[in-house]
Amino acid sequence: MTMVRERLRAIPMLLLGLCLGVCLERNFVALWSPHRDFTGSQSSQSRAPKKHARCRLGPTARSATLVGNEAPLYHGDSKFKAIVDEDIESMSLREFANGGYTVLFFYPLDFTFVCPTEIIAFSDRFQEFKSRNTQVLGVSVDSEFSHLAWIQMSRDEGGLGGLEYPLVSDFHRELAKSYGVLSPDGVAYRALFIIDKEGVVQHATVNNMAFGRNVDEVLRVLDAIQYVQDNPDEVCPAGWQPGDKTMRPDFDGKREYFQDE
Repeated sequence: MTMVRERLRAIPMLLLGLCLGVCLERNFVALWSPHRDFTGSQSSQSRAPKKHARCRLGPTARSATLVGNEAPLYHGDSKFKAIVDEDIESMSLREFANGGYTVLFFYPLDFTFVCPTEIIAFSDRFQEFKSRNTQVLGVSVDSEFSHLAWIQMSRDEGGLGGLEYPLVSDFHRELAKSYGVLSPDGVAYRALFIIDKEGVVQHATVNNMAFGRNVDEVLRVLDAIQYVQDNPDEVCPAGWQPGDKTMRPDFDGKREYFQDE
């Protein structure tokens, strides 16, 4: 009987240990789960979900490290289908660039809302890029057939009403993954890369889904990139526009710049 009573007394302690073990296991799994919310807020299970409020760390963080390095899938044999002058063509990124600079911008999906405002804005200003020896390429995960249907649809019906530059199909997410801009939803963030004539990434930005980009700023950065490549002994200060004063990248040059301000 004494042994039975001792075993009965041990049951609460065993149950307590079991409960603690389960709690610790759950906390450990939550800590290292790829779905964990790293924003510091409560778990997504205990609050209403917010679209695009968070993103997973990992491949997406790679986009910033591309600057100064060779553009992914630029010099290789990879070819991508695109709508060019309302025809379906298959070309590599280098072939699309045709020896010039490239503005490669990703957007989430065709037939959406913010996306057409950006795509049309780049198209309306395309001649300004062309005069700078620059090709513009829009990329989404839609098929080439979706691109074509959207391009051929009039703007007052929700389409693009024609386009001055190619829309590339990244149906297999190869480009979005390589450039580190694929969201957990399987579509690309609003990322933009400026690639120079040698195929090196000189500029990269990534926006979340709900707000678009500024074509004027893209042109300004493109002008600055081309200027410093043509004038390697100079750098462009904040807000630089063509015709503005530049700076020599040394202490005397900095002093002269600020003395003339």
